[in-house]
Amino acid sequence: MAESGADVKPKLQDEIRAQGEIVRKLKAENGDAEKIKEEVDKLLALKKLKEDAPSSKNFVLKCPKGTKDYTPLQMAIRESVFNTIITCFKRHGAETIDTPVFELKETLTGKYGEDSKLIYDLKDQGGELLSLRYDLTVPFARYLAMNKVMNIKRYHIAKVYRRDNPAMTRGRFREFYQCDFDIAGQYDPMIPDAECIKIVTEILSKLELGDFVIKVNHRKLLDGMFAACGVPDDKFRTICSSVDKLDKTFWEDVRTEMIEEKKLDPEAADKIGKYVKLQGKTVNSACYHTYTTNFASYYTELSTRESSKVSRVLLYRVIYEGVLKGFTHDPSKKKGEETVSVGSVAGGGRYDGLVGMFDPKGRKVPCVGVSIGIERVFAIMEARAIAAKSKIRTTETEVYVVSAQKGLLEERLKLCRELWDANIKTEQAYKANPKPLTQFQYCETAGIPLAVIIGQSEIENQFVKLRNTVTREEKNVPRDQMIAEIKSELEKMA
Repeated sequence: MAESGADVKPKLQDEIRAQGEIVRKLKAENGDAEKIKEEVDKLLALKKLKEDAPSSKNFVLKCPKGTKDYTPLQMAIRESVFNTIITCFKRHGAETIDTPVFELKETLTGKYGEDSKLIYDLKDQGGELLSLRYDLTVPFARYLAMNKVMNIKRYHIAKVYRRDNPAMTRGRFREFYQCDFDIAGQYDPMIPDAECIKIVTEILSKLELGDFVIKVNHRKLLDGMFAACGVPDDKFRTICSSVDKLDKTFWEDVRTEMIEEKKLDPEAADKIGKYVKLQGKTVNSACYHTYTTNFASYYTELSTRESSKVSRVLLYRVIYEGVLKGFTHDPSKKKGEETVSVGSVAGGGRYDGLVGMFDPKGRKVPCVGVSIGIERVFAIMEARAIAAKSKIRTTETEVYVVSAQKGLLEERLKLCRELWDANIKTEQAYKANPKPLTQFQYCETAGIPLAVIIGQSEIENQFVKLRNTVTREEKNVPRDQMIAEIKSELEKMA
């Protein structure tokens, strides 16, 4: 009987220990070099046997922290969302690229400020220090600089990795998808920026996530607001950091921090307070304005917050954020009136200086882009599907071939091949003689719209029976007209 891992490993460990003593003794006595090599090889062979020996440990079957598996139902929802987004990107003339899942560590280092500590570093691989990509923007900038691409409109949907503290219930993972659209090149001001905002409105409208608002900000808007409020130049960055907290806490707390911790004049703080409560209104033109573009007449609310991390590290100027209005935080509300925050579902902006960081000659390629918060969108769509108890198909099968009696496997296979060759998505039972009722039940459960039924009579008379699995209506169709009839029926259903 074969020894278990529990029996083998201790025995090998004893042999390794004894062999190690032999090697040490030979070396201490300055023994013959060939003999030492022979005994060292034996020691290494024993260690290899131990490594390969089966383990008696009971493994816990689980996904790594911060990751998860996705069911066919969840993947059906995800594919639907991706298709909607990709269709929008292509409608605006974007092409797609791909980049490696890992980059040279030096490519990523220092590009994310404090968040650089969240990068996953890999072991030295043949002299290269590598890291898993943290986002898709920095690899895109590296791609532009390396290939000397001066203009491109591209989208990229791929997984990224962050060594973060995961909060799965709030949509924060260590492995997750990013969904980016970017326009790189020297163009007239604000035209590409406006198209990026238009893309956000199209996607959020098409996904029917509810009312939303696009918040737009520019560094000059903050400069103007802080100057108008009397904030000293040397306090700009620190006050900006305080204002950045307004989507997470109350104005009273932010005001206290600015005055007590950052020593801002209370009068200046109160002036800032007036601005941050004026959401959805046109105020001092040096600070805010209600914004529309020629692409569409949609309303845009200017946010009082700018992501200091993004503007500092990636040199953003214009930034924007798509926020669902349902349950959105309102900084003008008092304590006790606070609503639950859904959070941002899209964001982006300009990063004109990033490509120049990689280019040997420092050539700049102006860039602007947007990223859809795809994981949060998935979570909303999945929750909605569960709440609605709606039937979601996890396959795209259009036709199911049903045999009405035994002994027709070969005929079913011929029919399937004919339908597959016509590019019709087709299935059949994986039994030689399935029961008709079982086949019909599968059609209805899987939501397959049409069934093609054959029996001995249909074969002899060269026709098939076409059944609508929803209405259960049936009609006879000549075999040579079957493909055209099926395509016609599918077109009507679509």
